[in-house]
Order: sequence, then C-alpha cells, then structure tokens
Amino acid sequence: MSLGLLGNKIGMTQIFDESGNIIPVTILKVGPCVITQVKTILNDGYNAIQVGYGNTSPKSLTQPQLGHLQKSNIQPLKYLKEFHVSDPGNFNVGQILNVDSFATGQLINVTGKSIGKGFSGLQKRHNFSRGPMTHGSKNHRAPGSIGMGTSPGRVLPGKKMAGQLGNKITSIKKLKIVQVNNNENILVVKGAVPGKPGNLLSIIPS
Repeated sequence: MSLGLLGNKIGMTQIFDESGNIIPVTILKVGPCVITQVKTILNDGYNAIQVGYGNTSPKSLTQPQLGHLQKSNIQPLKYLKEFHVSDPGNFNVGQILNVDSFATGQLINVTGKSIGKGFSGLQKRHNFSRGPMTHGSKNHRAPGSIGMGTSPGRVLPGKKMAGQLGNKITSIKKLKIVQVNNNENILVVKGAVPGKPGNLLSIIPS
C-alpha cells in the first residue's frame, strides 16, 4: 500500500468536458495531513506511516492521545490512520502532506463508511422479488421459507435475511481525478464515493 491522505466529502455535482459531455463528479476536501509517527521493522515490526488530520481542541482527546502527539510537538488532531509503505525512510515526523502528491488523470481508491439505512427488509437489502399483490395473497414482502425441516433442523449460517443495511467501511476503486486545486486542497473525482457530505474518507493512489 502506498501513502494516502485523509479528507472529507463535500458533495456531488456535474461538470462539462471539452466535448460538452456531462461528467458526474464528487468534490473532496483532502488534507493537509501531518505525519505523526514513522514506524519501521526495526522498532515496530513493520513499515508504516501514521497520518493525522483535522485540528481539534485538547479537551476532545484522551491523555494517551495527547501525549502521543505532544511527544512529537504536533497540535491535537482528531483522526489518525496508518498506511503501510515499503520505504519509511523518505518521510519525517511533522511533514505536511497535501494534494500536491496527486495529479489530474490519476486513479485513486477511496475508502469510507457507507450511508446507514437501518434495519432493512429483503427486497431492499438483498434484491429479493416480492410476492403477488393480488387479493387474497398474504405474502407481499414476507421472507418465506428460511430452511429445511427435520434435517438439518436449523437455519444454516449466512442465510440472507432482513437486518442492518449500510453503515459499513467500503471502498470504491480506480476513481479518476478530473481536477486538482492545490490552493484549496480540493480533488474533483469522477463518480461517487461512500457516505454523506462531510464523511471522513481515506484516499490512496491505485
């Protein structure tokens, strides 16, 4: 995995290319991020870079979190995330990372928490077909049979049933960067990314 950045989803819109085609895009506010720790195989057993994002007040952090950041003379940060890298020697604690590391036309992977849709039924969650809507039918959106009888005498694990939908970490891969705004630290990406506006995202080069 290469070094990525943290950011927030601003929202979706559409832009026009040179040919006049409409491109659906998502606007991302990325960084600036601060390197808070450099991990090496010698000290920690693996190579990784810890990145911090989002200034916050010291009151919102625990004492261990504050001590970890104060040891490197870094201001309180709301989010910390590790990225595995092959050569951590190229990075220093306190180094600022922003959208300069991305270029127009580059492909990225975006990871975030999807929109939670609560306890959902079979049609919405698993695309089941419904029963007949005619008079006398008592099976419109019911689950129906969920298993065999005496043998095996139980419901097998993994059965598709109603339950929690969304609110899970999900990744969208190989999204194309349409525009990069270095002054505002903004990426314009073709397509959709997980979550609602304001959602925390992890952006990694593909």
